[in-house]
Amino acid sequence: MDAHLIEFLSLLLRWLHLIAGIAWIGSSFYFIWLDNSLEPPPEGSDAKKKGVSGELWAVHGGGFYNPQKYAVAPASLPERLHWFKWEAYTTWLSGTALLVVVYWLRAQTMMIDGGVAVLTPWQAIGIGAASMAGSWLIYDALCRSPVGKREGALGVVVFGLLTLLAWGLHQWLGGRAAFMHVGTAMGTIMVANVFFVIIPGQKKMVEAMRAGGLPDPIHGIRGKQRSVHNNYFTLPVLFIMISNHYASTYGHPHAWAILVLMMAAGVSIRHFFNRRHKGVLAWQWPVLGAVLLGAVAWWTAPRAIALPPVEGVVNFERVRGIIGERCLNCHAPAPTFPGLAAPPAGVLLHDAASILKNAQRIHQQAVVSRMMPLGNLTQMTDQERAVIAAWIAAGAAAQ
Repeated sequence: MDAHLIEFLSLLLRWLHLIAGIAWIGSSFYFIWLDNSLEPPPEGSDAKKKGVSGELWAVHGGGFYNPQKYAVAPASLPERLHWFKWEAYTTWLSGTALLVVVYWLRAQTMMIDGGVAVLTPWQAIGIGAASMAGSWLIYDALCRSPVGKREGALGVVVFGLLTLLAWGLHQWLGGRAAFMHVGTAMGTIMVANVFFVIIPGQKKMVEAMRAGGLPDPIHGIRGKQRSVHNNYFTLPVLFIMISNHYASTYGHPHAWAILVLMMAAGVSIRHFFNRRHKGVLAWQWPVLGAVLLGAVAWWTAPRAIALPPVEGVVNFERVRGIIGERCLNCHAPAPTFPGLAAPPAGVLLHDAASILKNAQRIHQQAVVSRMMPLGNLTQMTDQERAVIAAWIAAGAAAQ
């Protein structure tokens, strides 16, 4: 029952995380598009006299809209002012809770890979938590330093540090956990930007107006900078959110480099859209993104794997015996592995029909990517992987 409750809690958290993430990233896309699409009002117009720096007309859902942005602030505050913050907070809180339930509570299985580093669960969790907090502290210090005044240089340095983080985590954690903690580090930076910079700055501007003074424009400048940074983080974070379904990425021998290439592709594609919204058709950026994605597709393609020579006869019963010993504790109708209420990804390997049905999947996960068994907790040997490979090469027959 405990395993079922944990799994159901994971389902609910994942659902909430997805919904909140859509709302947060959708608002990020919308407001960056809005900022980049605003046009200055005509000289002498009412909007110009009110201090409006840009506006546009739009039609949606059967109605016309006329959003306006003030250079600093309106002459007086409206009675009702909308804030955009709970989308960010809910996304991070639900995502962190999901991280705890799926990874931290199952650190031995989901985070530790004995072939990478010998850790205790608490050491693995500590590394993950430190990566989240440390990433924000370093990033924030950079933004407040002289480097933060040069957006191009800041972007290169931050990307370089994320590359170092990806490499470092892959020296300690299993591939899937390393990927996820790079994502949570970026997510923590994003929500901390909202909580520590954007919202406090907006509150100070509102307080200044309510006190009868003029808001300090620096708060708007800083908020805009951090909002733009969050916008560039979105596509890499979204990739990481779905990456656990694709072992060819996190299971690659150079998974950290695969992750860096995918992040670079996401940033390039996002930059194209941001430039396009400003009226600049910079085709070099999507071309760069396509080249990077093509490089990943080529690099992650299956290749011949050096396996030991197979000893003895290779037949289905031998393969079935290996799967029964190494895989069935998880991939049975009622898993015996602690913490599992159902077979991962719904993959059953309890009978001949199920094994034959999933033959290519077994080959990909156990032989090509070597990601299964998770952390190799059941100690599948290279000789056993070679037997599976030979059986697949011979046609994966049920005999």
